[in-house]
Amino acid sequence: MPELEVKGKKLRLDEDGFLQDWEEWDEEVAKALAADDRFTGSKIELTEEHWKIIKFLREYFIKYGVAPPIRMLVKWCKQNVRPDCDLKYIYKLFPQGPAKDACRIAGLPKPTGCV
Repeated sequence: MPELEVKGKKLRLDEDGFLQDWEEWDEEVAKALAADDRFTGSKIELTEEHWKIIKFLREYFIKYGVAPPIRMLVKWCKQNVRPDCDLKYIYKLFPQGPAKDACRIAGLPKPTGCV
């Protein structure tokens, strides 16, 4: 099983790079997950827009126990990140998409149906 070392602590990941324990997440873990190209093929440099989406995903997950539906994420993004946000823009930020990249970097469990 893959691991990620952050601040001297080894975190267990599943075969797709998702944290095994979402409660071990913090912003340093997010930066390390974004920089780990074993699961994406390329590193993601986190911008303010990335962080807004990541924080929304975590808040939604903490409240409801699941990641938000993609339509809800796009609607939220239009209202809180930029008015022209659409799914294509979210894929620009997170090349493998909201389920695979955004949820992984946010430290959430792998969403149901995520390949």
